[in-house]
Amino acid sequence: MEQPIPILVLNGDLRWTEDLARLAREATLVLAADGGANALTRLGLRPDAVIGDLDSIDTDTRAWIGEDRLIHRPDQDKTDFDKALVFAFEDSGVDRLTVLGALGGRLDHAIGNLGVLAREARGPDLVLITENERVLATATPADLDAISGETWSFWTFDPGVRVTLEGVRWPVKNAPLTVGDHPSISNEATGTHVRVVPTGGPVVVCRLLN
Repeated sequence: MEQPIPILVLNGDLRWTEDLARLAREATLVLAADGGANALTRLGLRPDAVIGDLDSIDTDTRAWIGEDRLIHRPDQDKTDFDKALVFAFEDSGVDRLTVLGALGGRLDHAIGNLGVLAREARGPDLVLITENERVLATATPADLDAISGETWSFWTFDPGVRVTLEGVRWPVKNAPLTVGDHPSISNEATGTHVRVVPTGGPVVVCRLLN
Protein backbone atom coordinates (compact mmCIF):
# COMPACT_ATOMS: atom_id res chain seq x y z
CA MET A 1 0.00 0.00 0.00
CA GLU A 2 0.87 3.67 -0.06
CA GLN A 3 3.51 5.32 2.08
CA PRO A 4 1.92 7.69 4.63
CA ILE A 5 0.49 10.68 2.75
CA PRO A 6 -2.63 12.86 3.11
CA ILE A 7 -5.98 11.19 2.49
CA LEU A 8 -9.45 12.44 1.66
CA VAL A 9 -12.56 10.36 2.38
CA LEU A 10 -15.68 10.92 0.27
CA ASN A 11 -19.25 9.85 1.02
CA GLY A 12 -19.38 6.74 -1.17
CA ASP A 13 -19.69 3.19 0.10
CA LEU A 14 -16.47 2.32 1.89
CA ARG A 15 -15.55 -0.96 3.53
CA TRP A 16 -12.61 -0.61 5.87
CA THR A 17 -10.32 -3.42 4.80
CA GLU A 18 -7.12 -3.90 6.76
CA ASP A 19 -5.07 -2.11 4.09
CA LEU A 20 -7.44 0.84 3.74
CA ALA A 21 -7.73 1.24 7.52
CA ARG A 22 -3.95 1.27 7.85
CA LEU A 23 -3.72 3.85 5.06
CA ALA A 24 -6.13 6.11 6.95
CA ARG A 25 -4.53 5.65 10.37
CA GLU A 26 -1.02 6.35 9.08
CA ALA A 27 -1.99 9.36 6.93
CA THR A 28 -0.15 12.63 7.49
CA LEU A 29 -3.41 14.55 7.10
CA VAL A 30 -6.97 13.19 7.24
CA LEU A 31 -9.70 15.11 5.41
CA ALA A 32 -13.35 14.29 4.80
CA ALA A 33 -15.77 15.67 2.26
CA ASP A 34 -19.02 16.13 4.18
CA GLY A 35 -20.53 12.64 4.79
CA GLY A 36 -17.14 11.00 4.36
CA ALA A 37 -16.69 11.92 8.02
CA ASN A 38 -19.25 9.24 8.91
CA ALA A 39 -17.00 6.52 7.48
CA LEU A 40 -14.03 7.83 9.47
CA THR A 41 -16.14 7.77 12.63
CA ARG A 42 -16.83 4.07 12.07
CA LEU A 43 -13.06 3.61 12.09
CA GLY A 44 -12.74 5.69 15.26
CA LEU A 45 -10.65 8.27 13.42
CA ARG A 46 -11.36 11.99 13.84
CA PRO A 47 -10.57 13.94 10.64
CA ASP A 48 -8.44 17.06 10.74
CA ALA A 49 -11.09 18.87 8.70
CA VAL A 50 -14.50 18.18 7.15
CA ILE A 51 -15.22 20.25 4.04
CA GLY A 52 -18.49 20.81 2.17
CA ASP A 53 -22.06 21.96 2.53
CA LEU A 54 -22.31 19.69 5.60
CA ASP A 55 -25.74 18.28 4.80
CA SER A 56 -24.65 14.61 4.89
CA ILE A 57 -22.65 14.40 8.10
CA ASP A 58 -24.51 12.61 10.90
CA THR A 59 -25.46 14.62 13.96
CA ASP A 60 -23.53 12.34 16.33
CA THR A 61 -20.48 12.40 14.02
CA ARG A 62 -20.59 16.18 13.89
CA ALA A 63 -20.71 16.44 17.67
CA TRP A 64 -17.82 13.97 18.10
CA ILE A 65 -15.59 15.74 15.56
CA GLY A 66 -16.29 19.23 16.89
CA GLU A 67 -17.42 22.40 15.14
CA ASP A 68 -13.88 23.77 14.99
CA ARG A 69 -12.96 21.13 12.39
CA LEU A 70 -15.92 21.78 10.10
CA ILE A 71 -15.23 23.91 7.02
CA HIS A 72 -18.61 25.06 5.69
CA ARG A 73 -18.52 25.73 1.95
CA PRO A 74 -22.10 25.86 0.65
CA ASP A 75 -21.40 26.63 -3.04
CA GLN A 76 -23.98 24.51 -4.91
CA ASP A 77 -22.14 24.93 -8.22
CA LYS A 78 -19.32 22.71 -6.94
CA THR A 79 -19.35 19.21 -5.48
CA ASP A 80 -17.97 18.51 -2.03
CA PHE A 81 -15.14 16.64 -3.77
CA ASP A 82 -14.26 19.85 -5.65
CA LYS A 83 -14.35 21.88 -2.45
CA ALA A 84 -12.19 19.36 -0.58
CA LEU A 85 -9.58 19.38 -3.37
CA VAL A 86 -9.31 23.16 -3.15
CA PHE A 87 -8.91 22.92 0.62
CA ALA A 88 -6.25 20.21 0.30
CA PHE A 89 -4.10 21.51 -2.55
CA GLU A 90 -4.57 25.26 -2.15
CA ASP A 91 -5.48 25.99 1.47
CA SER A 92 -3.47 23.18 3.11
CA GLY A 93 -0.63 23.09 0.57
CA VAL A 94 -0.46 19.31 0.14
CA ASP A 95 1.26 18.04 -3.00
CA ARG A 96 -0.23 14.52 -3.03
CA LEU A 97 -3.61 13.13 -2.05
CA THR A 98 -5.15 9.67 -1.89
CA VAL A 99 -8.95 9.57 -2.07
CA LEU A 100 -11.15 6.86 -0.55
CA GLY A 101 -14.90 6.40 -0.93
CA ALA A 102 -15.00 7.93 -4.42
CA LEU A 103 -16.19 4.96 -6.46
CA GLY A 104 -18.58 2.97 -4.29
CA GLY A 105 -22.27 3.70 -3.85
CA ARG A 106 -24.25 5.85 -6.29
CA LEU A 107 -23.29 5.51 -9.95
CA ASP A 108 -23.86 9.19 -10.72
CA HIS A 109 -21.49 10.20 -7.92
CA ALA A 110 -18.84 7.73 -9.11
CA ILE A 111 -19.05 9.04 -12.68
CA GLY A 112 -18.86 12.61 -11.42
CA ASN A 113 -15.80 11.80 -9.30
CA LEU A 114 -14.06 10.22 -12.28
CA GLY A 115 -14.82 13.37 -14.24
CA VAL A 116 -13.22 15.50 -11.53
CA LEU A 117 -10.20 13.19 -11.52
CA ALA A 118 -9.82 13.57 -15.30
CA ARG A 119 -10.21 17.34 -15.10
CA GLU A 120 -7.52 17.61 -12.42
CA ALA A 121 -5.20 15.12 -14.23
CA ARG A 122 -2.53 15.24 -11.51
CA GLY A 123 -1.10 11.80 -12.30
CA PRO A 124 0.16 9.87 -9.25
CA ASP A 125 -0.36 12.98 -7.08
CA LEU A 126 -4.14 12.41 -7.03
CA VAL A 127 -5.27 8.80 -6.82
CA LEU A 128 -8.65 7.18 -6.13
CA ILE A 129 -8.27 3.91 -4.23
CA THR A 130 -10.75 1.15 -3.45
CA GLU A 131 -10.08 -2.30 -2.06
CA ASN A 132 -9.76 -3.51 -5.66
CA GLU A 133 -8.55 -0.60 -7.80
CA ARG A 134 -6.14 2.29 -8.01
CA VAL A 135 -7.27 5.00 -10.45
CA LEU A 136 -5.49 8.14 -11.63
CA ALA A 137 -5.63 10.50 -14.60
CA THR A 138 -2.73 12.08 -16.43
CA ALA A 139 -2.38 14.55 -19.28
CA THR A 140 1.40 14.14 -19.47
CA PRO A 141 3.62 11.08 -20.06
CA ALA A 142 3.76 8.79 -17.04
CA ASP A 143 5.83 5.70 -16.18
CA LEU A 144 3.84 3.71 -13.63
CA ASP A 145 4.95 0.81 -11.45
CA ALA A 146 3.35 -2.50 -12.36
CA ILE A 147 3.51 -6.22 -11.74
CA SER A 148 3.63 -8.51 -14.73
CA GLY A 149 0.23 -10.08 -15.37
CA GLU A 150 -1.79 -7.37 -13.62
CA THR A 151 -4.96 -6.08 -15.26
CA TRP A 152 -4.96 -2.45 -16.36
CA SER A 153 -7.62 -0.39 -18.16
CA PHE A 154 -7.35 2.96 -19.93
CA TRP A 155 -9.93 5.39 -21.33
CA THR A 156 -10.59 9.04 -22.13
CA PHE A 157 -13.73 11.15 -21.94
CA ASP A 158 -12.63 13.33 -24.88
CA PRO A 159 -12.57 11.74 -28.36
CA GLY A 160 -9.90 14.22 -29.40
CA VAL A 161 -7.31 12.74 -27.03
CA ARG A 162 -4.79 10.27 -28.45
CA VAL A 163 -2.94 7.77 -26.27
CA THR A 164 0.17 5.60 -26.56
CA LEU A 165 0.50 2.60 -24.23
CA GLU A 166 3.69 0.62 -23.70
CA GLY A 167 4.53 -2.22 -21.32
CA VAL A 168 1.17 -3.90 -21.88
CA ARG A 169 0.08 -7.03 -23.71
CA TRP A 170 -1.94 -5.00 -26.22
CA PRO A 171 0.07 -1.82 -26.86
CA VAL A 172 -1.52 1.26 -28.39
CA LYS A 173 0.12 3.92 -30.54
CA ASN A 174 -1.37 7.42 -30.73
CA ALA A 175 -4.95 6.13 -30.83
CA PRO A 176 -8.28 7.28 -29.36
CA LEU A 177 -9.42 5.40 -26.26
CA THR A 178 -12.81 7.02 -25.85
CA VAL A 179 -15.04 5.47 -23.21
CA GLY A 180 -17.96 3.65 -24.81
CA ASP A 181 -16.14 3.45 -28.15
CA HIS A 182 -12.49 2.40 -28.17
CA PRO A 183 -11.23 2.09 -24.57
CA SER A 184 -8.45 -0.31 -23.63
CA ILE A 185 -10.22 -2.48 -21.06
CA SER A 186 -8.62 -5.47 -19.28
CA ASN A 187 -5.21 -4.93 -20.79
CA GLU A 188 -2.30 -6.65 -19.07
CA ALA A 189 1.06 -5.47 -17.78
CA THR A 190 4.00 -7.36 -19.26
CA GLY A 191 6.68 -6.14 -16.87
CA THR A 192 7.42 -3.83 -13.96
CA HIS A 193 6.38 -0.58 -15.66
CA VAL A 194 3.51 0.67 -17.79
CA ARG A 195 4.13 3.79 -19.87
CA VAL A 196 1.19 6.06 -20.72
CA VAL A 197 1.61 8.93 -23.18
CA PRO A 198 -1.53 11.06 -23.78
CA THR A 199 -1.73 13.84 -26.33
CA GLY A 200 -4.36 16.56 -26.29
CA GLY A 201 -5.86 15.87 -22.88
CA PRO A 202 -6.14 13.44 -19.96
CA VAL A 203 -6.40 9.66 -19.94
CA VAL A 204 -7.84 7.73 -17.00
CA VAL A 205 -5.75 4.78 -15.81
CA CYS A 206 -7.20 1.97 -13.69
CA ARG A 207 -4.91 -0.64 -12.13
CA LEU A 208 -6.63 -3.65 -10.58
CA LEU A 209 -5.05 -4.53 -7.24
CA ASN A 210 -6.37 -8.08 -6.92
